[in-house]
Amino acid sequence: MGARSSRITAQNNRSDGHLLEYFRKSFVRGGGASNVNVQAGLTATGGVISDYTDGPTVYRAHIFTSSGTFSVTAPGTFGDTVDYLVVGGGGGGGAAYGGGGGAGGFRTGSSFPVSSTPGAYPITVGAGGAGGAAGYSSPNGTNGANSVFASGYVGVVTSTGGGGGGNSRAGNPGGSGGGGMDAGNSGGTGNTPPVSPPQGNSGGSGTGPPHYGSGGGGGAGGAGTNGTNTVGGPGGPGTSSSITGITTTYAGGGGGGTYIGGTVGTGGPGGGGNAGTSSGGNGQNASANTGGGGGGASALPYTFIAGSGGSGIVVVRYQIASLTATAKATGGAISFYSGKTIHTFTNSGTFAAPPSFNETIEYLVVGGGGGGGADWGGGGGAGAFVPGTTPLTGPFSHSITIGAGGTYGYTPNSPTGGGTNGDQTVFGTIITVKGGGGGGGEQVAAKSSPNPNGGSGGGSQRAPGGAPSSGGAGGTYGNPGGDYDTNPEGGAGGGGAGGGGSSATSNDGGIGGTGLQIPATFRNPVSTVGAPGPGGASYWIAGGGGGGAYGPAGPGSGGGPGGPYAGAGPGGGGGVNGTAGLSNTGSGGGGGGSGKDGATGGSGIVLIAYPS
Repeated sequence: MGARSSRITAQNNRSDGHLLEYFRKSFVRGGGASNVNVQAGLTATGGVISDYTDGPTVYRAHIFTSSGTFSVTAPGTFGDTVDYLVVGGGGGGGAAYGGGGGAGGFRTGSSFPVSSTPGAYPITVGAGGAGGAAGYSSPNGTNGANSVFASGYVGVVTSTGGGGGGNSRAGNPGGSGGGGMDAGNSGGTGNTPPVSPPQGNSGGSGTGPPHYGSGGGGGAGGAGTNGTNTVGGPGGPGTSSSITGITTTYAGGGGGGTYIGGTVGTGGPGGGGNAGTSSGGNGQNASANTGGGGGGASALPYTFIAGSGGSGIVVVRYQIASLTATAKATGGAISFYSGKTIHTFTNSGTFAAPPSFNETIEYLVVGGGGGGGADWGGGGGAGAFVPGTTPLTGPFSHSITIGAGGTYGYTPNSPTGGGTNGDQTVFGTIITVKGGGGGGGEQVAAKSSPNPNGGSGGGSQRAPGGAPSSGGAGGTYGNPGGDYDTNPEGGAGGGGAGGGGSSATSNDGGIGGTGLQIPATFRNPVSTVGAPGPGGASYWIAGGGGGGAYGPAGPGSGGGPGGPYAGAGPGGGGGVNGTAGLSNTGSGGGGGGSGKDGATGGSGIVLIAYPS
């Protein structure tokens, strides 16, 4: 399909005939191996319309970010039912080191019957609740508003707004409950009123001196964490959905605040807002149209307000066509996107085809990421990132071996303090690529990635006697790790496929090298391959691990400034272990903080595509 995308988004409805012609032109290739079932789906209007493919199925999604009407004007030949996602508005956080706001209720389902008589299905998108006003013992954050699909119809779906975060009292109940503030004050109850399956979870509880950490708001995917006497509880995680054609996480809880000097709670994945800064600050607002909870404020003084909850969202989806693409080979997880058949190997296996196969394949082969070093150690380097093309004629059977991530360095020191190299990834007789270099540990040298087809080098730590040391060298398909320059200093960042690792600054850990995006051929919007990168883009892999920090200083981010990106593990802060690289990204693991272990690198991956 060339540079065009199989995903169409339009404010106004298009006719099914126009879209089916689009898909026919986009997916049919010589020989008729792929075509479109020309039966039409429902005819309907409302919201922002997005059409996309998921394997052989073509879907239309109506995305409502504000209230409106889903109007069915004609029945469809794929059935008169729809799938839905309904997320309520998130609750506002509590002020004066208050609890995080609870996420809006998260409900999803399928086979909801619709009809063109009368055909008008009201949609309500709930607003986020307001954050609590400044002042100790001011009212809790306001609950979010309900989101509703098909009001007035049998089977109406209502997702309750999230509960507001507490201010010197318990959090409010709701779709997910708000966090409590002060000792003895619990989080609000989630899944209120109760539905099955549950629409949310409870908020965390508050605690006492010296820093009075408040509980995090509950999220769709888990409860808010209880506060401790020094740390505000993180918000509960949200839950992901691909109903729009892009995998998105919704309904994360807001972070709990603290009294000045404590560690503030972070918002849960899915739009939850962070609590105000530990030096005193307003809570962060949750992201719009996620149903996330607002962050609690931090204090003293009591002049800061809490963050508002995020508005909800309603999505309705149904099938409008089907692609009859047939895979010409076997092996891995098979999907169809943009006129191509894609084989994704996240584990070892075999790519095989019969004598009829005669195609030029496109591939991406990535080695395992290096492990991070221990005791303010260096970050692991990324595995080799090798794209390419080659003609293949069947029959063939190519064994695929996915390289494991390198093991972490652990204390005590030498020789166990350095991370090990990631393992190589093998694509039959086509190509073998090497893993990334392990990060250096206390007086343990950083490792290089060997050629041919080597990846990136590990970040360094100091040499014996505190002398400077060099980062591991990068191979053909990688970059060097950062150097250790001055004593005392944190560990350096591991190299990434897109750039070298950074040296540490003062006691802070160095930043891991940037990763790269996978080729456009493999960027199926419903795919889970890769991780977020700079600018909010997805599909990034092969970033360098961040260096660990010396003493109480700051750890290095993985995968580039502002990260973690590309699935690379950040280093550990003082007294904290490093974070592992994500599986199947080939990214390096983070170096451990002072006196702590490093983390393992992410395993590699093999992607193969050819015309359907």
